[in-house]
Amino acid sequence: MSVPAPSYSCLLVEDDAGFAQMLSAVVRETGGEPLHCGTLRDARAALGRRSFDVLVLDNHLPDGKGFDFYLELSKRNPAQTAILLTGLPELAHAVELTRHGLFDYLSKPIEADAFAACLRRARTRLAHLKTDLPPGEMVVASPAMREVALMLQQAARHPAATVLLTGETGVGKDVAAQALHHWTFASQAADTPYIAINCASMPAEMFEAELFGSERGAYTGAERAREGLAGATKDGTLFLDEIGEVPLPLQAKLLRFLEAREYRSLGSTVTKKFAGRVVAATNRNLADEVAAGRFRQDLLYRLDSFTVHLPPLRERREEVPALAERLINQLAVKYGRKAPKLLPEDAEALRGYDYPGNIRELRNLLERSLLRTPPDVVWLSLDAAWLKHARPAAVPGAL
Repeated sequence: MSVPAPSYSCLLVEDDAGFAQMLSAVVRETGGEPLHCGTLRDARAALGRRSFDVLVLDNHLPDGKGFDFYLELSKRNPAQTAILLTGLPELAHAVELTRHGLFDYLSKPIEADAFAACLRRARTRLAHLKTDLPPGEMVVASPAMREVALMLQQAARHPAATVLLTGETGVGKDVAAQALHHWTFASQAADTPYIAINCASMPAEMFEAELFGSERGAYTGAERAREGLAGATKDGTLFLDEIGEVPLPLQAKLLRFLEAREYRSLGSTVTKKFAGRVVAATNRNLADEVAAGRFRQDLLYRLDSFTVHLPPLRERREEVPALAERLINQLAVKYGRKAPKLLPEDAEALRGYDYPGNIRELRNLLERSLLRTPPDVVWLSLDAAWLKHARPAAVPGAL
């Protein structure tokens, strides 16, 4: 009789070996795979090697406080499903932490049944997060992107918070912004506005008018009043892509807009309120830009309240085949043809490549290949020149 695979992973941080054994047994009974660490040092090492669906954390440990460790982790991953084990004098602190993202807490002494019930609630949350994926191109098939999705869903519960998406060019920050919009407004009307502006392609002299709108006669050629993208957003999402490219003189106005959530159209004295969510994205290191005098430090502080970093494709190779299949299907629709399939050896070649241009480079490769594949052929003819010159990196776990 085969044993079913564990449905979730659980890191137990508890210095009492006997108690940890009981907790581990309950985790297994509820379908989980436990890993026990007796110190925060060991827990940090374990989290450095992999991610865990659930973290169970005692407060009193030989090398520190569980409460402090949770706060440390929540800054890096606000969506971590964590359960704290506390003593009665600490309950007020535990209750306060639940307002900042803590999933649950249990006061000692802890009964096995109460712990099992808590784990089942955590499993229900995890199952919801795994199935409630956004439409579009976002593929969540790796631990790294799983954490990104969890953080986006955490941010979705706070529509007033400005979210900063960071990562290299082509990693899918625009897709992540659309996913965040989807999760934020899933219970509202399907036509809730999503407005995107590419700050890098916007002429500096037109930036303020495009974003905030303008009155008639505000500048040469302004023959009528224009609403602006902030006004068009209404109570939806305003996506400021490549925010690191905003000219320094305009950053002060952008800061005021983000802080006060209000603005004035160019040439107007009337202050308007902004009721939507702002999502910003950059491929630059904004701290370096501040040091170089190209970006305002106060604006960085305002943007950095909830940051989600998207890893490059080379750090999530296991999802390349699934992502490639999704892209091929989308490209086939674009060109009005049947989608060919990937040969297994081609899928491995795609998985092994480093992709300096990330998803954008992968999409370009697949589009070239699709256009060169006859419509009646079952298998995609992967670009022969690419196959010849690509230098696949070693794939973890590959023979």
